[in-house]
Amino acid sequence: MTRRSDVGIGRTRVPLGPTYAVMLALLYFPITLLFLFSFNTSSVLSFPLSGFTLRWYGEVFADAALLEAARNSVLVGVGSATVATALGLGVSLAFVRFRFRGRTSLLGMAALPLIVPFVVLGVALFLLFSFVDVPRSLLTIAAGHTVIALPFATLIILARVSGLDAQLEDAAMDLGATYPTTLRRVILPIVGSTLVSAWLTCFIVSFDEVAIALFLAGGDPTFPVFLYGQLRFAQRLPVLIAMAVMLMLATVTLTLIAFRIGRRQP
Repeated sequence: MTRRSDVGIGRTRVPLGPTYAVMLALLYFPITLLFLFSFNTSSVLSFPLSGFTLRWYGEVFADAALLEAARNSVLVGVGSATVATALGLGVSLAFVRFRFRGRTSLLGMAALPLIVPFVVLGVALFLLFSFVDVPRSLLTIAAGHTVIALPFATLIILARVSGLDAQLEDAAMDLGATYPTTLRRVILPIVGSTLVSAWLTCFIVSFDEVAIALFLAGGDPTFPVFLYGQLRFAQRLPVLIAMAVMLMLATVTLTLIAFRIGRRQP
């Protein structure tokens, strides 16, 4: 019988504790500074803080350009997440349920944007839209974000669809249901929570993305592009920091919701 003290692979001379502490500091110390300076009464980012105020959060909601950029990000995120989730479902079902030439290549192509740098992809899409004479707009950004969100949707949905019993679909079709009806009445109710989780993940990926949006934005920038362009104005920095804090909290909330929904799937 194995004793509790025997479990493990041995000792290490690597100082894991200090290494872990340094990693946490590098990750969370900048975020802590972001929170602190969002409440600072002065627009100068220096210690000690000159006072506590909620003024910058109030000015966020009075800044029409900032809110317009945030609205653009929401619209692009909703559109790209919806299309990417639908495509991810289609790719997953095709890979798991059907046999055809190029089946493995289909999955590989769907996952390819994970390894292509976003800057390279942004330049490629910019050249493509210029070549076909499509003006840059929120639609071109949404198209680009659909491409980069597709791998996340596909991998999340594929993990769930792979575990489905094919006999459920066979039974429905034996009873006279067409495959679209089987998809709507049998498959979608089972994988519904997974689809929501995949959609939220795709939305987060789109909302936070800046490189592709920078190349494909027209006259209506998304929030990350707007934020990047406003950083050169020192007087705007406190408002942008407050908005960045709100964005981070919203992103973390959506991530936790997606994770919780994913864990509830049967």
